[in-house]
Amino acid sequence: MFSILQEYFSYAFVVRALYVGIFVALCSALLGVSLVLKRYSMIGDGLSHVGFGTLAIAMALNLAPLQVSIPLVLLAAFLLLRVSENSKIKGDAAIALISSSSLALGGIIIAVSTGMGADVCNYMFGAILAMRISDVYLSIGAAAVVLILYLIFYNRIFTVTFDESFAKATGTKVGYYNMLIAFLTALVIVVGMRMMGAMLISGLIIFPALTSMRILKSFKSVVITSAVLAVICFFLGMVLSLIISTPKGGNIPPGASIVAVNLGAFCLFLIIGALKKWNAGRKLRQDLKEAAK
Repeated sequence: MFSILQEYFSYAFVVRALYVGIFVALCSALLGVSLVLKRYSMIGDGLSHVGFGTLAIAMALNLAPLQVSIPLVLLAAFLLLRVSENSKIKGDAAIALISSSSLALGGIIIAVSTGMGADVCNYMFGAILAMRISDVYLSIGAAAVVLILYLIFYNRIFTVTFDESFAKATGTKVGYYNMLIAFLTALVIVVGMRMMGAMLISGLIIFPALTSMRILKSFKSVVITSAVLAVICFFLGMVLSLIISTPKGGNIPPGASIVAVNLGAFCLFLIIGALKKWNAGRKLRQDLKEAAK
């Protein structure tokens, strides 16, 4: 197995895929903590469907996918927040409206222009090894921008995530920072779609945060643990997708493999968290019995 992995990692396109994946997984995990705590978890799923629609437009016009998708998904993130905050269509309803419409339009555009083929499957479930060199550079650049902006505005994002009323009272422009979170999420969605696919990219954002929260409570510890988990699960998922062959002679899609590893990590942390609570409850009962004597 190690010889097989060594052979795979000798290829430049596999190494490039690892670089992109590590950056995207790290950014996804950092943003995922705020999205989960603010109950914006489904925004990733909604924007990924918008991303699929924009990729369909790029394919129909024979343009570079990411160069078309990034501005359009950023625009969709802005519209999503504005619709949700300033109309009668709120939260999950706004996300469902925009995401389903984008997915439907994308399917129609592809069917009319190029036909539903293998490229569509790649966009739906990921094909990180098929990324062009221009897409790799653009993805790493966008992920670096996300990481830098997150670190610069970490304190503001923390305040807005936990208590918007307090943030407003201290003079923080909550709307701007909510928009910043949405824009950063849109960037991660677009650059991550080639890796995870439109159907699975939201799992890369949500799973690490939910997994860390099974055993940790402080914001900082959850953020750090989520980042570490995301990178580890990405790497393990990539390795499994490379070495496991299907009966038809192909390999497991990288996006599906990465999400499956994240699911395994979530189940493990869920068990550990349950054991911690059980031990804490047992200790408390013992202390109460001793105090009653």
